[in-house]
Amino acid sequence: MKIISPVLLGLSFAVAGSTLTAAQSVPSTSTLPKILQITIEYTKPYKGGAAHDKTESAFIAAETRAKFPVYYVAMNALSGKSRALFMTHYDSFAEWEKDNKLVDANPALSAGLERAGLADGELLDEVDQMVFTYDEDLSFHPHTDLDKHRIYQISVFHVRPGKQKEWREVVKMVKDAHEKAGTSAHWGMYEIAFGAPDGTFILLTGDPSMSAIDLGFAEDTKFRDAIGGDEGMRKLDEKFGDAVESSRSELFQVNPKQSYVSDDWIKADPEFWRPKAAVAPAAAPAAKPTSAAKNPTQ
Repeated sequence: MKIISPVLLGLSFAVAGSTLTAAQSVPSTSTLPKILQITIEYTKPYKGGAAHDKTESAFIAAETRAKFPVYYVAMNALSGKSRALFMTHYDSFAEWEKDNKLVDANPALSAGLERAGLADGELLDEVDQMVFTYDEDLSFHPHTDLDKHRIYQISVFHVRPGKQKEWREVVKMVKDAHEKAGTSAHWGMYEIAFGAPDGTFILLTGDPSMSAIDLGFAEDTKFRDAIGGDEGMRKLDEKFGDAVESSRSELFQVNPKQSYVSDDWIKADPEFWRPKAAVAPAAAPAAKPTSAAKNPTQ
């Protein structure tokens, strides 16, 4: 397994962005929320566009009417299978439970969400849900200005059983090299708690634009030099292969039409989060009829 794929295209891609896509307002600190809940909707072929935007808007309308305080960001896949990801966060499981009770206590909201779900289900092949917990030690200079991010890179790592110690050594090597090189890399790492095999980690990076990916590639030489050149990369490759069973990286684009975000986010960038509908051009005036048109018998 080539280390350049899972690590350099995963860890060192974490540049100029944030580390997760939770939609609730987060203060600008280095601490990220502890609980990350992800819902994945696999859409039927060619059902992930305007049709999905429409069904998701019904969820947003119901939540907006109820002033539901739990926000989320939606994103659509630019790689891999056609799917939409919905992410939100909590500081504790108790907080999550409290928010669930708000739905149970609001019949109008519950009914609205159920109607929206039935319509949305017609477009979907599969739905999956996972819960992750934040790992501060495996994260690197995380940012929390989540409202500014439009592109997300998500790397998934499956650590071999009994190789947690080796996995943490690998990430530390990568972090140390980025620190030494002075790259712009930063990311948040989350470990699976429920919904996927043990040993699953996800690395999340948000960016204002795809130009951050170009920057990640441009900084590759600095990273290689900092880790010890070809010999350092060989050692990293060996350690990675020993610790990690499989890995992959995917690219997603934030979809404001499927996102339910706070008023603060909307006010900060209304053109992105709630753009006004395009006004159709005025119809051209009808051509003035000719005399023959007025009286075809002439």
